[in-house]
Amino acid sequence: MHSAPNLVLVGPMGAGKSSIGRRIAARFGLAFVDIDQEIEQRTGARISMIFECEGEAGFRARERATLADILVGSRQVIATGGGAVLDPGNRSLLRARGFVVHMHADIDTQLTRLARDRTRPLLAGDNPVEVLRRLAAERAPLYAECAHLRFDTGPHACNEATAQLGHLIETHWQPPADPADPDASVVASAGAASSPVP
Repeated sequence: MHSAPNLVLVGPMGAGKSSIGRRIAARFGLAFVDIDQEIEQRTGARISMIFECEGEAGFRARERATLADILVGSRQVIATGGGAVLDPGNRSLLRARGFVVHMHADIDTQLTRLARDRTRPLLAGDNPVEVLRRLAAERAPLYAECAHLRFDTGPHACNEATAQLGHLIETHWQPPADPADPDASVVASAGAASSPVP
C-alpha cells in the first residue's frame, strides 16, 4: 500500500476529477481542492479570462505556483487541470506529494459530458473533437508517467464511479493519520478491476 500526504486526480477534461473528487473527499473525511477554482479565487478572474489576457503560458505559470502551494498540505483530494501534467516539475511534485490517480475518459465520453460546458478555453474553437484527440495524444503518456493508479470513469455514473474508485483507493493508498482521530485507519478491501501503475 502506498503512503502519501495527498490524493491527486489527473486526467483529461470531462473525466470527472472534480465531481467524483468531491465525493471521494467526503467519503474519506478529507479536504477537497479544485486547482482551477483555487486559481480563480486567488486571481479574482475566470480561467477563460486568464487565458485571454495572459495566454496559456501565463495560466500555466499560475497553475504551477498554485499546485506547489497546495501540495505543501496533506489530507487533501486535489483535482488538477487537464494540462497540469505538461510541466515536468509538476509531474515530479505530484508524484512526490500525492498518490496520483489517472482519471481516464474516452473522447466520446468527454464530448457527452462537456456538451453544455462553455468554460473551457481550449474547446472554444470550431472542432472540439480534433482538439480532444490532439490533447489525448499529447497528454496520455504524461498522465501514465506520473500516475500510481488508472481508473476509467467512462462506463460509470458519478455515484457508481465514486464507489468503485473508493474501494480501489482503500486498497492502494494509505492517507496520513487524522490528528483529530489518532486511532483512525483505512481498512483495505478488494476493489473492482484496476490498473495499478508501477
